[in-house]
Amino acid sequence: MTITLHGACCTLGGGGILIRGESGMGKSSLALLLAASDDGALVADDRIVCVLCNGRIVMRAHPALAGRVEVRGQGILSVADLGLASDDEAELDLVVDLVAASPRLPAPPEPADILGIPVPRLILDRGVRAAGLAPLLIRAALRKPRP
Repeated sequence: MTITLHGACCTLGGGGILIRGESGMGKSSLALLLAASDDGALVADDRIVCVLCNGRIVMRAHPALAGRVEVRGQGILSVADLGLASDDEAELDLVVDLVAASPRLPAPPEPADILGIPVPRLILDRGVRAAGLAPLLIRAALRKPRP
């Protein structure tokens, strides 16, 4: 089973992350920030091909966009030219949904359903991202045991 999703995909500390959100929310920017970490890498931007393999979801770049990323106001750039590590694929461990605003004390989010597989989910609002807390919260979410 295969689907193509709109978003960005990267790894951090070996964990595969799918970043989703409306246009202009900062999906590519967050993926680049995470990929720039010593233990990070970019997998895909804009169109993510998700394949179900042995009960796990494997994410890859759409072939037409592999090795490239869109940076708002800069255009389409090469991941290699940016000096970032890249991976051909990653197993999905965490879905990060970018939103404009969220409640001050929200209930834990329900898992995301990708190809019928429940995946842990983190919701990050604009304020949390502007404060620079996204990488810290993503690392914390990746450390939690998966159900």
